[in-house]
Order: sequence, then structure tokens, then C-alpha cells
Amino acid sequence: MNTLCVIPARYASTRLPGKPLADIAGKPMIVRVYEQASRAKRLSGVIAAVDDERVYEAVVSHGGKAMMTAKDHSTGTDRLAEVAAAHPEAELIINVQGDEPLIEPDLIDALAVAFEEEPELQMATVKSPMTDENEMRNPNNVKVVTDKEGYALYFSRSLLPYPRENTGVTVYKHIGIYAYRRDFLLQYARMEPTALEQTESLEQLRALENGYKIKVIATDFRFVGVDTPEDLAEVNRLYEERL
Repeated sequence: MNTLCVIPARYASTRLPGKPLADIAGKPMIVRVYEQASRAKRLSGVIAAVDDERVYEAVVSHGGKAMMTAKDHSTGTDRLAEVAAAHPEAELIINVQGDEPLIEPDLIDALAVAFEEEPELQMATVKSPMTDENEMRNPNNVKVVTDKEGYALYFSRSLLPYPRENTGVTVYKHIGIYAYRRDFLLQYARMEPTALEQTESLEQLRALENGYKIKVIATDFRFVGVDTPEDLAEVNRLYEERL
């Protein structure tokens, strides 16, 4: 299967201006994400979808591939779809966020395998177990519940499920890594925003509200996305331990 990994990287960031170029152990963050993604074994290619010449040059100067995309995309899905439209040879598009420099290559491969095993699958994402009470109640951490076959029932910023009875059920954090069949992605990007999507400010609810199934792969991998200067310092510390 021709599988293209796309890394959207928007230069503007409210909490961390110029985030894609933030230094991580001597290299820009977008380059670190690109390097990690490139280690996946089931990819046909990796491309950074950027909206700023400085980010483009950072990727290219380190040997990567990048594509300039429109600055006025309202969502990450729109930016992803622009790249997908320019690559008709791709059958599967895997979206790795540009602020996940610790992305695990094996997880990218696991998403690709899910589509090989389920020919009818259109969309997949990832979940990770949560144990800290404060983390569970933080609305910035999106929660997901799935059915017995691992398909999403709902995503929410609220604690999900609400523990009225202590049954020991695991609370899962949704990790914003997605995989789509290319044709579905282009169709999905054209769908009108839905009520639940707008209420929760979660794009993936658009797919559920329109009746599509989303496979959710479980992982114990620890994710440290970079949204704040504190996150950046933590990721730098973890990288220094590796080097």
C-alpha cells in the first residue's frame, strides 16, 4: 500500500511563537518530527505541510521534503487534504502532528497495518491510558471511549466515561495521530462542520456524526506534545538523555 506520512506545521502559535523551528537538541522541532516519522518501515514517503518559507527551508536543508500550503486553512484537516490532493498516488495518508517530536515509528506502522487488515476501514487514530486524576479532568486532554471491537463511540473534552460507579474502567486519552484512506480524507474535508464537532471543538466528531467508523489503536507509549515552553524544556531533557 502506498502510504504517505504528512506532518502539518503551522508557524503561528499563541503559546509558543514559531513553534516548528523551536530548538530540540540542536535541530528544529519540525526536523525532529520528520526524522522520527521517517524511521517507520511501512511508509512510501514523508512530507511536511508548511505555511512559512522558514519552516520549508528548515526541512529541505536537513534533507527532507516539504510542500508550501495555504496560510488561511481553518483546520489541520484542510491542510492535510491539500497535500493529499497533490499526491494521487497515495492510497493511505497518515497525519503526524508537527509538535510530536517523540512520535514512535512503530505506532505509525501499526496504523498502516490496521488498514491492511481491514480493507473497509476509512479512518483510524490512537488512544493511551490515563492514570492521573488531574490529567483526566483537564479539558485540554481529549478522552475517547470505544466499543468492544476498538471503534470509537465518542470523543470529549469532559471526563469520559463519568465514574458514577467505581468499576475500574480505564480512561483513555485520545492521541491526535490520524490515518485515512486518501479518497475518504478528501471527502471528509468537504463535509460541513457538525453540531457536536463545533460544541466540543473536535474535528473527528464530524466523521462519527456522519456515520463513519473510526478505529482506535491502543498504545502505552508516553506522548509529550509541545504546546508550551515547559513542554519544550521537557522534550529537550528527554532528547539529551537519548544522545
